[in-house]
Amino acid sequence: MGKVVKLNSGYDMPMIGLGTWQAKPEEVKKAVETALNVGYRHIDTAPGYHNEEAIGETVEKWIQDSGNSREDIFLTTKLPCYYGDTSEDIEYFVNQSLKCLRVDYIDLYLIHMPFTFKSNSERNGPLKEPDGSLVKARTDHVQIWKKLEELVKLQKLKSIGVSNFNADQLKRLYEIAEIKPAVNQIELHAACQQGEMQVLCKELGVRITGYSPLGSPGVNTHFQNKYGFTKEITNLISHPTVEDLAKKYNRTPAQILLRFLVQMDVTVIPKSSNPSRIEENFKIFDFSLLPEDVEQMKSIDQGEHGRILDFLFFKGVENHPEYPFIVPKSG
Repeated sequence: MGKVVKLNSGYDMPMIGLGTWQAKPEEVKKAVETALNVGYRHIDTAPGYHNEEAIGETVEKWIQDSGNSREDIFLTTKLPCYYGDTSEDIEYFVNQSLKCLRVDYIDLYLIHMPFTFKSNSERNGPLKEPDGSLVKARTDHVQIWKKLEELVKLQKLKSIGVSNFNADQLKRLYEIAEIKPAVNQIELHAACQQGEMQVLCKELGVRITGYSPLGSPGVNTHFQNKYGFTKEITNLISHPTVEDLAKKYNRTPAQILLRFLVQMDVTVIPKSSNPSRIEENFKIFDFSLLPEDVEQMKSIDQGEHGRILDFLFFKGVENHPEYPFIVPKSG
C-alpha cells in the first residue's frame, strides 16, 4: 500500500499527515518543521486551532530552504463552525486561510462541522448568549457546498470535503453535489472504528481521514483547562492488546494503532509536538499486521461509547438541527 491515495478529485493525498489541534503557534512551528524534515507532506489545520499563520510561515520557509515546491505539500484546512450563514462569509474565511497559510490554493478544504453558529464581532469564534450557549445560525449544506464548488472552479481550492458529518448528512450532500465530497474527516481510532461510515464512504468513493487516531491521550488536560470537565476515555496506548502486538512486531503501541487504521484504508493525522514521536508515527509503512492481529484490533471497538469528541462542550449544540450524533441519555 502506497503512502498516497487518489482522491475522487484526481489529486493525491498522503496517507499520513501531522495533526495540529491544540498546538500553539511556537509549538506548531517546531512540530511542522520536524515533520517536513522527517518526510511528512500532509499538514492538517483549521482556523479554530489558531495556528494557520505559524504553519504558513514554517511551510514557506521550509520550501525556500529545502528546494522543494508548494506542489510537494498537501495542506488541509477547514471552514469554521462560526462562519455565519452567507456565501460572502464562506469566501471571507477561505481568503483568510489562504492569507495565513501564505498560499494561493488549498489542497483540501473541509466543512469543519455540520452545524453552524453566528460569528463574534472579531470573526474568530462563535457568538455567545449571556448564559454561554452559542447563537445558532441557519445551516444550509447545499448553499455552503455550491459556494465551495465555485471556489474550486476559481482554483482557490483543489479538493473539497466534510468533517464530522453523519451518514445521513453525507448522503444528502453527496446527492446534490456537482463536485462530490472527496473526504469525510471523522474521529476514528481502535475504540471508535465507525464501521458503518467506513462501508458508506467506500460505496460513495469518499476517503476517510481519521483524527485522534491514537485515542487523544492528552485530551482530558485540554478539556479540564478549557471547559472545566473530564471524560472517561480508554487509554489505547496502554491497552493490553495493543501492548502485546507492539511486543510481537517490535514496534511502539502508537505504530500499531496507526498501522491498523492504514490497513483499513484510513488516512491518519496523529498530533504530536515531540520530535521522536513525530518520526516514530511516520514509520508505519514498512510492516503489516497479520489478518488475525487485525481481527484482534477490531475487537477493541466500543462503537459510540468509544467516541471522545461529541462537541457537547459547545453549550447548546445538541439542540442544533444539524447536530450529528445521538445525545447520550443521562442517568
